[in-house]
Amino acid sequence: MSGIRFTDEFKRDAVAQVVDRGYSVVEVSERLGISTKSLYTWKAQFSQPRKQILETTEQAAEIRRLKKELARVSEERDILKKATAYFARDAK
Repeated sequence: MSGIRFTDEFKRDAVAQVVDRGYSVVEVSERLGISTKSLYTWKAQFSQPRKQILETTEQAAEIRRLKKELARVSEERDILKKATAYFARDAK
């Protein structure tokens, strides 16, 4: 595995060459220097209806936002627990 990461834009452009412009998968993969397996995988991933891709992207963004918020709220809760324990100890 080469470990090269390609942007979603690059992947979509590669898929568009096959789907929209009619080039063969082999021709596009050779020209771009990628494996045909990768291109077939991207084709399956990005040839979904545009609306479905947009919904999936929006859901992923919402999940990331919620995870960040959960981490922040959990940290605040932990701080409050420690403060409560500290003041309860001093009250005795």
